[in-house]
Amino acid sequence: MSAPELDDRPEGPAEGPAQNPARKRAPEQAQERAPERAPSPFPPPAPPRRRVTWQKLTVLPAFVVALLLATWLWFQQADLDPISKNALSNGQVSKCLWQQVQLTVISTFFVLIIAIPLGILLTRRRFRKATPLALALANMGQATPAIGLLALLVIWLGIGRRAALIGIIAYAVLPVLSNTMAGLKANDPTLLEAARGIGMTPVGVLSRVELPLAVPLILAGVRTALVLNVGTATLATFGGGGGLGVLITAGITNQRMPVLVLGAILTVALALLVDWLASLAEVMLRPRGLDVDT
Repeated sequence: MSAPELDDRPEGPAEGPAQNPARKRAPEQAQERAPERAPSPFPPPAPPRRRVTWQKLTVLPAFVVALLLATWLWFQQADLDPISKNALSNGQVSKCLWQQVQLTVISTFFVLIIAIPLGILLTRRRFRKATPLALALANMGQATPAIGLLALLVIWLGIGRRAALIGIIAYAVLPVLSNTMAGLKANDPTLLEAARGIGMTPVGVLSRVELPLAVPLILAGVRTALVLNVGTATLATFGGGGGLGVLITAGITNQRMPVLVLGAILTVALALLVDWLASLAEVMLRPRGLDVDT
């Protein structure tokens, strides 16, 4: 009998992966059976609106430019006597305007570094007992007539810019201080508790939750203080601090209407310009999450 013939083919699966069409079609069938994603019931988010409109950028500056242009044209036709010319010559107008700007900027800077940290401290639990005293002092600074406060400071400190600056600062602290405290106290306690619950430190809660939410009220107080400082700085001339009050008092003392009108119009224009810049800063520095379409 002859030996049986041996099969030389190796043992294993009869069909490889490439020879199994059912496996190849399985992912395609799964994709065909996958249900289509239903459309979202919510509309797509609207694009962010412009925070500064062209009206806000152009209307008030155009009015200020028109006012200054009309004043310049009036002065070109006015018949100035030697006393008026002497009061307005030798760069006196630009010097007074620059002094007014300096008084406003320096006093506002010190108001900010005094009132905002003080307002934060008075809203902390450890310092709440000092709140009535601090607010009473701030109220006294603004309740006192500005010219009387300046006179007292001149008697105490002598004539010069230092007395004028202290008077302007004392007069403008209250709006920033009260708005800072009101903004921090108006925060939702549940938000603060949630921030503490996720492990934020007290400094983190203050810097990342409380202060951003209070920014609108704080900026409103700063804007008020800026306009107050522009007006109060005109009284610095009575204490030897300079400013546009020099032109106003010269016009009143010498009974020269052109000098008086120029000093008054420059003061008004500067106040309007500062208020416009402060309004732009108030819009641009406001956290975007607090913008609500009305």
